[in-house]
Amino acid sequence: MKTFLMVLLTIALTSINDNYLKQEESAVVYYSPATTIVLDFQYTEETLEKGVYAEYAEELLGIRDAITESEKSYSLTGVDIVTRTEVDLNRVHKVAADKAFPVQLLTINERGLLVGYNLPPTANEQRPKAPRQETVTKIEPARPLQLPEEFLDAKKPADEARAIAKYIFHLREVRTYLLSGELEHAPADGEAMRLVLEELDSQERQLVELFIGTRTFVTKHERIQCRPMGDSFKRWDKDLYFSRENGFTTEENVDAEKIEIRTEFQHQFLQPAEAQPKKNKKEPVVSEPSQIVYNLPGNANVLVTYRGQQLRSKVVPVAQFGVDVPLSKDLFTGNTLPVITFNEKTGNIVSITK
Repeated sequence: MKTFLMVLLTIALTSINDNYLKQEESAVVYYSPATTIVLDFQYTEETLEKGVYAEYAEELLGIRDAITESEKSYSLTGVDIVTRTEVDLNRVHKVAADKAFPVQLLTINERGLLVGYNLPPTANEQRPKAPRQETVTKIEPARPLQLPEEFLDAKKPADEARAIAKYIFHLREVRTYLLSGELEHAPADGEAMRLVLEELDSQERQLVELFIGTRTFVTKHERIQCRPMGDSFKRWDKDLYFSRENGFTTEENVDAEKIEIRTEFQHQFLQPAEAQPKKNKKEPVVSEPSQIVYNLPGNANVLVTYRGQQLRSKVVPVAQFGVDVPLSKDLFTGNTLPVITFNEKTGNIVSITK
């Protein structure tokens, strides 16, 4: 992780907010995180393509479920509820230079989010990125179909269909002879036999598709997001409507049904010290707060339903609905400094060791 903000900053900046740097002030500045909630919907597009000779499929090949009409249809298969971390510009924190407090031990990433304090060098240094591995998939072109001479001489679609059907049965017959060992000029070894059988299967499959048609599936995504701020609910990017005939569409589509999204936000509130139960009669010792604050995030309960069925329910942390809590100054006293790791996504503490 980059630590360019670890050095003391001297910036000529004027702000009414005490946490922003003033003119000629030296300090380290970092921000609290903000959470954007993202709904990633997955759906499937199914395409049916009618076979050229679909009307002859049952008569010539005994196929009763050939595709007779070309069409597309869509089905909603699921949704993932994920979060994306951004910087909350409304919550900036300043750690002033202090001889008794080594601010250079703060680790802040390239976006200005607090990562840790006094982290070991191996954790502090950004690991070099591995070179991007490009995967090249070589697609072999389909071999041209070996059509019989009867097909080339046919003048009507019905005659073409009969010629192709006859050739399909011929391919099946050759395959049977190969497997039974009755063919006089059979391949000499197992690998050659495998290649010949694969070619026969490929040829037959392409010919049969001329009768039954083709069916293809493509997985697609539709994403919306919201970044809740303040006390009110911020709407999602848009309302979503889905139909079998058109996939994601608008409410103007008569076949579309709305995807319902219910979101309940829970802010984080600290219990006042005077309201906490006392264990004994002695007054509790209140430690002095340090300049470093962490964030206790709030939550959002997201429920997604479609056509009365629940697609997904998940509770996710929302950083901007949290509260800033200062670490105790006593934590940074003594001969051994603590090693503190913070969660970049929520601003909360991951671990403290000393």
